[in-house]
Amino acid sequence: MLALQGGVEEHVAMLRSLGADVVEVRLPGHLDGISALILPGGESTTLTSLLGRWDLLPALRRLVEAGMPMWGTCAGAIVLSAEVIERDHGISQAGLGAARVRAVRNAFGRQVHSFQQGLLVRGLDSAFPGVFIRAPLLHPLSEEVQVLSSVEEGPVLVRDRAIWLSSFHPELTSDYRIHELFLRDAGIAFDG
Repeated sequence: MLALQGGVEEHVAMLRSLGADVVEVRLPGHLDGISALILPGGESTTLTSLLGRWDLLPALRRLVEAGMPMWGTCAGAIVLSAEVIERDHGISQAGLGAARVRAVRNAFGRQVHSFQQGLLVRGLDSAFPGVFIRAPLLHPLSEEVQVLSSVEEGPVLVRDRAIWLSSFHPELTSDYRIHELFLRDAGIAFDG
């Protein structure tokens, strides 16, 4: 679990409740021996700045190239995307490039426009409670990117090879099913 800022505690609690071993990553050495990594929600420019300050970007790029499973939620999804565009300004910037996705920051509006919506998710048999807070849209840049869930405006849960991106915050619910899907896909042992 990348533990620099954002929804770290909520993800850690959910993962531990599933019986997964969790390492909180703050420095490059903390990445040694892990099998997957979650980048939490928070604020994407702050998260990118902290990754640079703590010299984690080169290590993350190596892990992406090696095919390590990663999951970014909201801000974490923006950081892992190949392209990032700001909805209101059209300003484009490069992301980490882990997933062949264009993230549209604040696609649903600012904090005051936060909402919850039931989502149909591929692999789940009933709706998942999607919590959206300054959420991005996640537009595939390749036909190989799988869209696992969408809302009327566009894709909100995608998978590109071993990289998962979600616009919403599963860690802010009591529903652990998307964490289970990611852990299973990553081949991580847990009690579920």
